[in-house]
Amino acid sequence: MERKVKLRNEVDKKYQWDLSKMIESKEKFEELYNKILSLVEEIKKLEGHIMDSSETLFSYVKMSDELDRNLEQVYVYAHMLCDEDTTNTEAQELKMKTESLNDTVNEALAFVRPEILSCSYEKVLYFINEKKELEEYRFLFESLFRYQKHTLSKEAEEIIATASNAFGACDDIFYNLDNADIHLGMIKDENGEEVELTNSNYGYYMTRLDRRVRKDAFDAMYAYFKGLKNTMAATLKGQIKENFFYSKVRHYDSPLKMSLFHDNIDESVYHNLIDVVHENMNTMYDYMKLRKKELGFEDMHMYDVYIDLIKESPKDIPFEEGKEIIMEALKPLGEEYIRDLNKAFDEKWIDVYPNKGKKSGAYSWGTYDSCPYLSLNYDNTSDSVSTMAHELGHSMHSYYSNKNQTFVNHGYPIFLAEIASTVNEVLLNEHLYQNAKTKEEKILYLTEFLDKVRTTIYRQTMFAEFEMLMHEKEANGIPLTEQEFSNTYYRLNELYYGPDMISDDLIRYEWARIPHFYSSFYVYKYATGLSSAITLAFDIINGVDGAKERYLKFLSSGGSDYPLEILKKAGVDMRSKEPIEKALAVFKQKLEELKLLYE
Repeated sequence: MERKVKLRNEVDKKYQWDLSKMIESKEKFEELYNKILSLVEEIKKLEGHIMDSSETLFSYVKMSDELDRNLEQVYVYAHMLCDEDTTNTEAQELKMKTESLNDTVNEALAFVRPEILSCSYEKVLYFINEKKELEEYRFLFESLFRYQKHTLSKEAEEIIATASNAFGACDDIFYNLDNADIHLGMIKDENGEEVELTNSNYGYYMTRLDRRVRKDAFDAMYAYFKGLKNTMAATLKGQIKENFFYSKVRHYDSPLKMSLFHDNIDESVYHNLIDVVHENMNTMYDYMKLRKKELGFEDMHMYDVYIDLIKESPKDIPFEEGKEIIMEALKPLGEEYIRDLNKAFDEKWIDVYPNKGKKSGAYSWGTYDSCPYLSLNYDNTSDSVSTMAHELGHSMHSYYSNKNQTFVNHGYPIFLAEIASTVNEVLLNEHLYQNAKTKEEKILYLTEFLDKVRTTIYRQTMFAEFEMLMHEKEANGIPLTEQEFSNTYYRLNELYYGPDMISDDLIRYEWARIPHFYSSFYVYKYATGLSSAITLAFDIINGVDGAKERYLKFLSSGGSDYPLEILKKAGVDMRSKEPIEKALAVFKQKLEELKLLYE
């Protein structure tokens, strides 16, 4: 049943977050704003003298911490205030004001990093030993000085900064072709009525039961990108050449190593992922074969992969019921976790329902000095329950990291960011599966899990392999023509989907519509994240000795160490193949359980 979207002031206050806990008044906002400007001026007085002594270095880091904490408060507050009602002009002005402030701070303090890196790391270690209060910043300085050999002279850095203004055009071109200028035309829906196909409704039409609708949507989408194939090839080639430029001038061995450097990730992690997925292709092929059989298709095409084996009957799940389902599902994480999780509901962390002007989607956000808020658009569906569990995972990760780490070490890196949220999703799915009352429900939850692995481990690894291959071709002097992109992608699609899937000719142009290829070597993190989450979740479910305690310690670690080290302490060694093998073993086990239900 369609629900009327309310105005913000019509939504019950008990379902709204309380941002006053972050900043209680306009006067407090202005006080923090002016304090930031004052701190900028104080830090600027240290220019040329930060590394004079342990005292001057300590003075800088303490003022920097205070500045960053205050800036985080005003920036996040203004953006979240705007997100709750994007039509609020006062909030829009605050948002723009903080964005301008952020730019001002970055520009004014651009001297800091080069000045510190102009000294030796040994000098920093001497200062740390001399002044014990600097000890909490040891990892910060260690991480910073890793970049010393990749940081150029002041003059060279200025040239690169100027060149950077010209770079980024490839991403902009793709964005405009994929958003502003895209026109996919009209298709007929299941009722025979003409509708405009768009980027936003394409996913909807790919799940329709009417095969003709799916095919028409598929053909229209990829015909558009086929028509742009040469432009898109030139654009992606430009992005790849940009990656090689930066890796060369900054003295990295390759663009891949440059991308992995920030998180100190071994190159073996990337290659292990691809290798293990290749070793487990047969399980993916078996799943495609089962889908083909149970859907009753003689031939299964690329436009058939997103329809459900079981169509879920719409079920109304009020917010309070959704909360109880999640609480029950997450009980394996222990009493302390559940007690702390209740704070999200009792202390008004959550903005629950949609209202006119509210930002779409869902997210978890906050500051070191605030609670980790959640913005939802809860609509009483099972998907909205899963989304809430996911975002609560992020918030609990932030809650424990903020509680247990100093400000300088509290922020966890992107490599780890999706693990806690996905652990919650896995625990929720397993709870619903184990408590399902009917065969159809069991099939629903099994396929939900299998499709998560298919789209997040297998498909994202295919994207990661495509990126790697195209960069290797560039390194080996192979011209990156449209045919090279399309043929490489088509062969990978055939490899990853197997003999029971027809790789339609138009799928060869899918590479042209993947935005993540303009954030190079990023997508592998989705696959490693889900692999880690499945390993952690099922170790907890199966009562592996110490698994729960290690996981809670992981949630409390923030960014206090490199991500591979934090994960290893949690019992997941991503330098080995084991976590990916364990995740795909669960995938295989769930597939066998699904086969039994169909016998």
